[in-house]
Amino acid sequence: MNVAATTDGTHEDTDVPVAPPAGRRRAGPVATAVSVFGELLITAGLILGLFVVYSLWWTNVIADRKADRQADRVRDTWSHQDTGPGALDTKNGVGFLHVPAMKNGEVLVEKGTSTDVLNDGVAGYYTDPVKAALPMTGKKGNFTLAAHRDGHGAKFHNIDKLKKGDPIVFETRDKWYVYKVYDILAETSKYNVKVLAQVPKESGKTKAGHYITLTTCTPVYTSRYRYIVWGELVRVDKVDSRRTPPKELR
Repeated sequence: MNVAATTDGTHEDTDVPVAPPAGRRRAGPVATAVSVFGELLITAGLILGLFVVYSLWWTNVIADRKADRQADRVRDTWSHQDTGPGALDTKNGVGFLHVPAMKNGEVLVEKGTSTDVLNDGVAGYYTDPVKAALPMTGKKGNFTLAAHRDGHGAKFHNIDKLKKGDPIVFETRDKWYVYKVYDILAETSKYNVKVLAQVPKESGKTKAGHYITLTTCTPVYTSRYRYIVWGELVRVDKVDSRRTPPKELR
């Protein structure tokens, strides 16, 4: 039932239909479809945005927490070891990587480069297809490492900030291994395993030595290619009772 106005200003009920306001028509099927499609796009955009936040922020938070807990366990183990180097116990981690130019703090180094390892916010040393030469053994070779560039800790996110001559320091229970960057390959195929060779000839080296190689994905937010940084050992310092870092880290 509708309400209509009378001549004296009062209102009375009437069953006479009231016409809709001028210009307002019921939406047709095409307009309805467009409206629904637009709402779906907005919803999809929100979902995509949440996924990006999860991938590039929340996974970093979770990975950093795991890495911090694992790092605490490693240092606790070191503090309770009275004899022996302690650095070859690969169960919890072999040491910590310090790269001032990347501004990423200390990075725990563990065995392996699978996503299960790297997703915990650490760097992993290669066991396949080329086995990394751990510096603690004293043998010549290439200490090859990988870490995520985005998400899951993103420990090598700023790898492009490294320049020739920059220090890369690897910390173990007993020693500081100080390397200097001598060459960089900004882009190469992800299938190029030659960059991991014990003598990295692609960096210009022809003789065995004590090398370190950092690898990660490039361009940023993709995994299409690999970014490579090579360093060479210049010095080994003993760790003192206060664990005073080498001058490159002060």
